[in-house]
Amino acid sequence: MLKLFSTLIIFISIPLLLQAQSVISGRVTDAKKRPLAGVNISIKGSYDGATSAKDGTFSFSSTANGERIITVSLSGYQTLEIKAELGTAQQFNLVLKETVNELKMVTISAGSFEASDEKKNTVLKPLDIVTTAGANADIVSALKTLPGAQQVGEKEGLFVRGGTGYETQTFIDGMMVRNAFFSGMPDFAARGRFSPFLFKGTTFSSGGYSAQYGQGLSSALVLESTDLPERSSYSLGIGSVGPSVGVDILTKDKKKAYGFEADYFNLSPYYKIMKQKQEPTIAPQGTNGSANYRLKTSKTGMLKVFVTGSYQRFGFEGESLEYPGFKEAFELESYNIYTNINYKENLGKGWRMNLGTSYSTNRDRIFMDTINKVPAPTRIKARQDLSQVRLMLTKGLGRFSVLRIGSEYQYGDERSRFNTFDANYVDSYAAGFAEADVYFTPRFVGRFGTRYEYTSVISRSNIAPRASLAYKLDDKSQVAFAYGEFYQKPEQQYLRFTHDLGFMRATHYIASYQRLAQFHTLRAEVFYKKYHDLLKTTPDYNNNGTGYAKGVELFWRDRKSIKNADYWISYSFLDTKRDYLNYPYEVQPDFAAKHTATLVYKHYIPSTQLNLGATYSFATGRPYYNPNRPESEFLKDRTRNLNTLSVNVNYLTSIGKAFTVFVFTMTNVLGNDQEYGFRYSSDKLRRNMVGPMAPRFFYLGMFMSFGIDRRQEQIDRQ
Repeated sequence: MLKLFSTLIIFISIPLLLQAQSVISGRVTDAKKRPLAGVNISIKGSYDGATSAKDGTFSFSSTANGERIITVSLSGYQTLEIKAELGTAQQFNLVLKETVNELKMVTISAGSFEASDEKKNTVLKPLDIVTTAGANADIVSALKTLPGAQQVGEKEGLFVRGGTGYETQTFIDGMMVRNAFFSGMPDFAARGRFSPFLFKGTTFSSGGYSAQYGQGLSSALVLESTDLPERSSYSLGIGSVGPSVGVDILTKDKKKAYGFEADYFNLSPYYKIMKQKQEPTIAPQGTNGSANYRLKTSKTGMLKVFVTGSYQRFGFEGESLEYPGFKEAFELESYNIYTNINYKENLGKGWRMNLGTSYSTNRDRIFMDTINKVPAPTRIKARQDLSQVRLMLTKGLGRFSVLRIGSEYQYGDERSRFNTFDANYVDSYAAGFAEADVYFTPRFVGRFGTRYEYTSVISRSNIAPRASLAYKLDDKSQVAFAYGEFYQKPEQQYLRFTHDLGFMRATHYIASYQRLAQFHTLRAEVFYKKYHDLLKTTPDYNNNGTGYAKGVELFWRDRKSIKNADYWISYSFLDTKRDYLNYPYEVQPDFAAKHTATLVYKHYIPSTQLNLGATYSFATGRPYYNPNRPESEFLKDRTRNLNTLSVNVNYLTSIGKAFTVFVFTMTNVLGNDQEYGFRYSSDKLRRNMVGPMAPRFFYLGMFMSFGIDRRQEQIDRQ
């Protein structure tokens, strides 16, 4: 019996004894032949495996045989799979390649501040750039805290690196915006037309920007509209200038969303408390509204429809500079509609399409008069219509590189009537571009592109080459260089009177260093910009103007050193001169300050749910024209230095089911005089200082949101 049992055991064990014990061993290194510890090596579909030692070696045995897959993995490296014929001892020398993610890849950065919800290596996110005291919900005012931007308060627009406000263009989903700012009155800057929370990404380029964009001699503000929200939400608000309401609905299948926002403003009560420099005859009042529809057309497709509209009117009277004892009257009534339709979809084989179209119309009626004085009042009607279509195709090249080609067409209709004199024109503008981001290695990238443009109003065309290089020094630091040619048509106010002009041109050279850590950001940039063919108005209209701008800019942000605090400092040194318009020679223009600095500080107090913020801005005096000086001293006078301190206080709480925030903000709390320049009478005997309508502006409001906690967003809107 015992003999029989032993025979049975041996018989049963034969298959097991016949299974060969393979020994798999070897060493794992990185691409530079450095040993890697902690690497998991296993046979796919089995539990057999091992972990590499400090010197990268490993060894384990397995009963598996035949052709099998060995998997090698380590966090931060690409997983490796190799085929092996098991059954005998195997020795492997394995090499793992480092995984390249957004944080490790170099990006084009020269001249560009990224502000995005999606990219992790951005300098500022949308909440960051608008959560600044004194910004008053104006994205352009918030961007003035960044290096490169000038503190110009008497004209709308972003004045960047020696360029005028006209030389900065705004783009929404790739398409240029004709009237990005509300209409205003002379010597008072109007705010931007769009809320920053309509956009998921904002790029402020102070120079050397992509060939995708044109007609901006100095810089570009690139905005990308939002996609589907996370959930439905509603909001109500009441403030010292008027009420607001907002709805954003996400359908149950989470493939569609639609919503609207509307507000009404009337500054009559406010002006009874805060006296203005000029007497209001019609207090600023009006309404703004927007509506949107977003549809996820497929796993990779998105359709977005976006419409905004506004109406405003106001009027003021002030002492006449030209006729002492008389008053000057100014009234404005304005309508604006902007529409934007954008469609994105993958086309297969690595191609992606971005198709968009937009239409905008802006109508202004202006009345100006010296009351009870000849000549007769001036009545101006102005209308600007812009229609455009744009197509861009993107093709991935290899793992990281990408090719972009595209074209766009714009049809502009500019109409103006000055009393009985008409000054109208239409313009057909066409452009094409090709651009490639070429990753030589994950740490070294080049962007090479060119743009062709033609405009019918001056019957001119141009070709604008652009190039950028960036190299990553380590995981946090990189250097970048940019060069580019940029063209722009003369301003509409001059094209109304003559078409015998050419493009203005600027050549950009930029070098930058950037270090991005989790809680700290450091940027330093030097630039040189050469102006060619600037518009001159004397002795007649021509393109003989010249100029240059050069300087150094610094930016530092710290979100860790002070508990619950976040602050950033920016500084710009600008050396610029230009000979344009009626300037007799190259001179520092009246919109450029040599030194500009800004400190933004935010502090959150958890125990009281308070957000405190302050923004201090400084700029050295700017030149202004004094007609009593000889021509050799043109623009030699300087305004006093600019110093402003703005603060905000926000209290977060809940009322019922509503997330609620109380908001208070005030600009220029110290009441410092802000001199933007001076206007002289024609006999040169009298002058008026150009400055804000009042030393300070304050806002007080309460906002309630349902569904999504939008308290921080409401804070940022103020």
